[in-house]
Amino acid sequence: MAVWKRFWLLGTAIWVVVCALNALTIVLFAEGEEAKAWQPVVLAVAVPAALYALLWIYFRLRSKSR
Repeated sequence: MAVWKRFWLLGTAIWVVVCALNALTIVLFAEGEEAKAWQPVVLAVAVPAALYALLWIYFRLRSKSR
C-alpha cells in the first residue's frame, strides 16, 4: 500500500472519530437541535472521500509524467 494511502487512512480515522464525537455532543446536550448533528456526519464522509479523490488524481498524473 502506498504511503499516501496509509496517511489518508490515519487522517480519516481521526477525522471520523472527531466528527462522531461532535455529532454525539450535539445530540446529547443541545435540546431540540438534533438536526444540526447531521452536518458533522455528512462531513465525516464527504471530506475524506474528496481528499482521497484529489490525492488519487494527483499521484496518477504525477506517475504518468515520469
